[in-house]
Parts: sequence; C-alpha cells; structure tokens
Amino acid sequence: MQIPLQITIRDVEHSEALEAHIRDKVNKLEEFFENIMSCRVVVEMPHKHHHQGKQFNVRIDISVPGSEIVVNHDNHEDVYVALRDAFDAAKRRLEDYARKIRGNVKVHAPKRPGKSDSSIEE
Repeated sequence: MQIPLQITIRDVEHSEALEAHIRDKVNKLEEFFENIMSCRVVVEMPHKHHHQGKQFNVRIDISVPGSEIVVNHDNHEDVYVALRDAFDAAKRRLEDYARKIRGNVKVHAPKRPGKSDSSIEE
C-alpha cells in the first residue's frame, strides 16, 4: 500500500485488539489484491440513544488504480460482525474490480433483431 492505513474509531472505546483486528483484515485484502494504493476504515457508533442496543457502522474506502471502492455497513450490534461483513463485501468488490481490469467480465450476446424468445414455430 502506497499510503499507510488510516483507522478512525468514533464513539467506541478504543482497544488495541480492535485495531489489530482491522489491520489483519486489511492485510488479507492486500494478499488478495496487491494493487491497493490506500485504505481508510471508520468504525463508529452513531446512534447513542438507540433503544435496542449499540449499533456499529463500518465504512471502508479503498483506492485502487483508476477507481475507489467504498463499502458502508450499518446497524450491527457486534463490532466484529460488522467488520467481518464489511470486509467480506470489500473483498467481493475487489474481486469484481480485478475481473473488470483483467477483461474477464461476462458479456451477454446481443439479441438478433426480429426474433422473439417467446415465439412458437408452427
């Protein structure tokens, strides 16, 4: 990664374990897709007056050559589940991006004019 990882934790008690977990998840993304230029992770608990328990939001901004991938996962009660789901989504988006730049995107054949899929020959 060209720019160091940025981790922001808002309205959540900061812990070294949480930060280490985030670093581990980002390292796994880098093993999967090595062209990541920068990554920013924000973990927050915006709904302080929520009656159903603490709700965590995770936002991941990943800069790759020619694009930016943004993942935003809201309303998880467990911060580690929120991180898992957000990083799983980020990995899927990186996979899609990698397929796109390699040219492995599935293209549907164009329909022929004058033909209908529902026509019945007699």
